[in-house]
Amino acid sequence: MTIEKIFVVGAGTMGNGIAQTAAVSGYQVTMMDVIPEALEKGQATIAKSVSKLLEKERITAEQHAAAMNIQAASDLSSVAAADIVIEAATENPQLKFKIFQELDEQARPGVILASNTSSISLTKLAAATQRPELVVGMHFFNPVPLMKLLEVVRGLATDETAVKTVVAIGETMGKVPVVVNDSPGFVSNRILCPMINEAVFTLQEGIASKEDIDTVMKLGMAHPMGPLTLADLIGLDVVLYVMEVLHENLGEDKYRPAPLLRRMVDAGYLGRKAGKGFYEYD
Repeated sequence: MTIEKIFVVGAGTMGNGIAQTAAVSGYQVTMMDVIPEALEKGQATIAKSVSKLLEKERITAEQHAAAMNIQAASDLSSVAAADIVIEAATENPQLKFKIFQELDEQARPGVILASNTSSISLTKLAAATQRPELVVGMHFFNPVPLMKLLEVVRGLATDETAVKTVVAIGETMGKVPVVVNDSPGFVSNRILCPMINEAVFTLQEGIASKEDIDTVMKLGMAHPMGPLTLADLIGLDVVLYVMEVLHENLGEDKYRPAPLLRRMVDAGYLGRKAGKGFYEYD
């Protein structure tokens, strides 16, 4: 099946990044969000991003025009025209199950339903549809236009043809796809979030300041940014959710979320997107 039209569900940070990357890679893209303000903000973010990339000569005028031509939708009525759907809605299991049920009903037979989930089981998402063999994970990383990794997640029922198709799409988008099997946190968050969580415990116990914790990991372990700065970039609510998924599904105490992390999320200190996390932002 030739993939020409991509339908992206969600216009938030990940959704608009995926839509932009797909558009500049030559795909016809529709970006959908049920919240008008989110859709407008997503379009504005794309316009600002591609203008900067054009100015730096990292994309062509044609690619800039393609990104500016992304179609906006407020419902799933136009999803029937899509050759593949990439869901990038809020990381909420019940919401995603509902979306996948609706996508299964409205997308054409044979169309792959991909999810950008960072932690939810693809096997469970697939079970919410009548096409489990065509449900696959496409876990992009923030910021999507710049980050090279694409974690392709194979659910228990996922067909190998679907895996190969999304790998090819990822390569067309300039990504490096890595295929992994469905498991809590996959590979990326199974390793990353416990490290961030341990950094939060280290801060909570007064062992070092947030700046010094980040400096140790940057200079001693050659990380491009410290774990607390990275947590702010990811979103503390996302980190907490992943840790809860790991703790619940793997049952080991080493995945217990740090109480400080939970308190900060309760307070609304979610990181960059909230203007305040471990650090403060304009």
